[in-house]
Amino acid sequence: MSQTIPEPVPPSGGFSFDALMEITSRPDVVFVEGHGSWLRDHTGKEYLDFVQGWAVNCLGHCPPVIADALRRQAATLINCSPAFYNAPMIALAELIVRHSGLEKVFFTNCGAEANEGAIKLARKWGALHRGGAYEIVTMSHAFHGRTLATMSASDKAPWKDLFEPKVAGFPKAEMNDIAGVERLITEKTVAVMLEPIQGESGVIPASLDFLKEVRALTKKAGLLMILDEVQTGIGRTGTMFAYEQAGIRPDILTLAKGLGGGVPIGALVAAADVCCFAHGDQGGTFNGNALVTAVGLAILEEVGRPEFLQNVRTTGAYLAQCLRALSKKHGLGEVRGQGLLLALDLGAEIATDVAAKCFARGLLLNAPRPTILRFMPALNVTREEIDTMIEVLDGVLGGEKGR
Repeated sequence: MSQTIPEPVPPSGGFSFDALMEITSRPDVVFVEGHGSWLRDHTGKEYLDFVQGWAVNCLGHCPPVIADALRRQAATLINCSPAFYNAPMIALAELIVRHSGLEKVFFTNCGAEANEGAIKLARKWGALHRGGAYEIVTMSHAFHGRTLATMSASDKAPWKDLFEPKVAGFPKAEMNDIAGVERLITEKTVAVMLEPIQGESGVIPASLDFLKEVRALTKKAGLLMILDEVQTGIGRTGTMFAYEQAGIRPDILTLAKGLGGGVPIGALVAAADVCCFAHGDQGGTFNGNALVTAVGLAILEEVGRPEFLQNVRTTGAYLAQCLRALSKKHGLGEVRGQGLLLALDLGAEIATDVAAKCFARGLLLNAPRPTILRFMPALNVTREEIDTMIEVLDGVLGGEKGR
């Protein structure tokens, strides 16, 4: 398979998982090494990774650009406290501003924290400019994170009665139904918040027309438009940000995942006239530290190259073509998504089983819904790696069909 991964060091004894808090089901495998699109576990078995930390590892595992940035920055300055400026923080903020067309950046440690900050910023703006308006219209089946406010803004069925009482103020509209959004707007409304593509719900895209309509509606009503591009941002859909394809610009933008390529960083990005935090309203011990912002800077410089983004579009089209051929061969459902964030509808509740069988054959896929497989490879995945993935998945689907 991969020729770049050196032979593993045999593990000394077995592993015990008893000290780890149980929060999800995990296979009894310990990953010890990864390069590019490949992972290796403690037994030496290799896996082709089309999950990449849920669209986090935009350049794959341990890319030289990240390893070099970490090495250089760790030797000079790691964290001088967010009470002071550092050079990588400034440079990364300037680059995000240049790409996004927005003016101000606050760095966070993850996407949920960025979305939490967006909610706080919108509510503060509503208190100052809309008579205390605080409600944010979000979408059915949305996913914005696991803090209490972002869980409340989300619409994940298993969370319905969890951690009550939820944070109030998040009425839900249907994606791609602008009339439904408009019906929910009242004097209490301060913003509309959505993902350009709902990844966790099974890769459900907002149409470009819908994004344009939400932008027009919020401007007309004097509301803010918040775009959660935690999963779609940083080249994932073939442009730096998905909203560029609709020819619009939000008031508030949230980023994470690909921004760090594996290190923990997110960003709350906003237009200057929306930024109304007073000193002490927002902060965080590790936010914007030199180590992670140096990595973010290296990634943005790499992904921001026009030829890199063109390759994402070309490779994404090839992956979609291969998935459609596979769907036709096995009588499955639609392929949807954009760039290298795609989903295959299996037409039956077998996705978890298919993903498990692929895992046994050395392929990592994600099943966000019982009928859906999601594909989130590295943005520099090769056609040969796509062909290998299709070959394994084809074999598994053939076995499922023959049961």
